[in-house]
Amino acid sequence: MFRKLVRLIKAPIVFVLKRPIIWFSQRVSSSPQKEAVFERLSEIYEGITSDSDLKEGAMYDINLKDGRSTIILTDHHKGNRRGGDEFRHTEGTYLAALDYYDQKDSYYINLGDSEELWKYNIFSIMKKNKATFEAEKKFVKRKAFFKLYGNHDIFWKIDPFASFYLWQLYGKPINIYGGIVIRVNYAEGHYIDFFCTHGHQGDSRSDGNWFSKWFVAYIWGPLQSFLEININTPALSQQEKTYHNQLMYEWSQNQKNLVLITGHTHQTIFHSYSHIQWLKQQLSIAQDQGLEEEAASWQEKINRHPSQCDGRLTDKNGEKPTYFNAGCCCFNDGSMSGIEISGGQIALVRWANEEGEYKRKVLEALPLIELHHLFYD
Repeated sequence: MFRKLVRLIKAPIVFVLKRPIIWFSQRVSSSPQKEAVFERLSEIYEGITSDSDLKEGAMYDINLKDGRSTIILTDHHKGNRRGGDEFRHTEGTYLAALDYYDQKDSYYINLGDSEELWKYNIFSIMKKNKATFEAEKKFVKRKAFFKLYGNHDIFWKIDPFASFYLWQLYGKPINIYGGIVIRVNYAEGHYIDFFCTHGHQGDSRSDGNWFSKWFVAYIWGPLQSFLEININTPALSQQEKTYHNQLMYEWSQNQKNLVLITGHTHQTIFHSYSHIQWLKQQLSIAQDQGLEEEAASWQEKINRHPSQCDGRLTDKNGEKPTYFNAGCCCFNDGSMSGIEISGGQIALVRWANEEGEYKRKVLEALPLIELHHLFYD
């Protein structure tokens, strides 16, 4: 009865406000600006790797060449397990994946938007996600957990009680980062920096000044939730997320010995020279077999590959594989993707429930030594 009454009261408010809110959102679109994106990425990266006091992250010495494996996951959007919770289909897959990586003694880098704090309050998320927080807690106990914030969980960065809630969840203080850098050292002073960040940098709504961050976290996000709209975000807009990925790729190309790994767009990107060739081979096979839907899917993957940023196939003597995107942990079919670094190679992996069994599949891999040769040869 109470819920029915709330719906009756809510309906006319939504009817009156929804259209002007959509209009306003389109007028102040969050579509990223190149200069802003480049400036923010450089600011965070240079702050971490220099002696600057303006650090929004940290640098770690993790042996990625032949040491413990590292899994990078992003964009879970954990909610309250009701209809609007994007994570509700993926929880089982996520728990199976974390159990696998914990048994392998892996490091776990969480790139942000882990909790959907635009739609749901912290208390409902804490209550309905106890199993996932307990699974993450195993990595915390091993000092193998690195948590970054995104635009949908910027709450962790700005809320005065965030550290208290994190202590409740994980049993100890947790650092929240804007980015982390893992420097892999080679002989003769050679190195590769793996710069991990959420990827929303340059978004004036949620990566601007203190007021804009506060407004998004406490006014804009809840308002969109109340009105049941989610406007113009890279995860939903194909055109915007493709453009966003292009900016990430272009910025990373201009850096020295750097590999950028992000999330945010929910769109997996694995940039190796062999990958674009493999995608085109799969497209050709699907076309030869008359599989129109499958061919369209392969074509979509080809269109958003970073090598298409300038309209031509990547040349081994030109652009380098500097940008990767971990995708998300909330695909509608219950699957999830991630970037895995293990055994001296970086790989794009997919986890899914196949006939009642959770399985991990390596979609593409690239030896780290090949990255080293491309940067230094």
